[in-house]
Amino acid sequence: MNLEQKNKISRFLDDSGRIIQLSKKKSLRVATLCYLAEKFETNRYYNEKEVNAVCDEWHTFGDYFILRRELIDYGLLYREPDGSRYWRLPGESSLC
Repeated sequence: MNLEQKNKISRFLDDSGRIIQLSKKKSLRVATLCYLAEKFETNRYYNEKEVNAVCDEWHTFGDYFILRRELIDYGLLYREPDGSRYWRLPGESSLC
């Protein structure tokens, strides 16, 4: 995420860079989710508990469920149909 994009979402982040809320405006919501997606390593598989822990570490509003679901819905994270593995593909998403 470049500086311009981070400035765009800065009002949704606290002083530590944690997400304090998701915008209702889709473009800002997606930009915030792109920011969160960057916290996941590429070429690594995560289990659900690990995904929840990363989401939990990077937000303050106590709803990692919505973050996990939206990361997947927007194609920023992928998962096995049974939810056993999650991963981030290398390279930028076309949304970010």
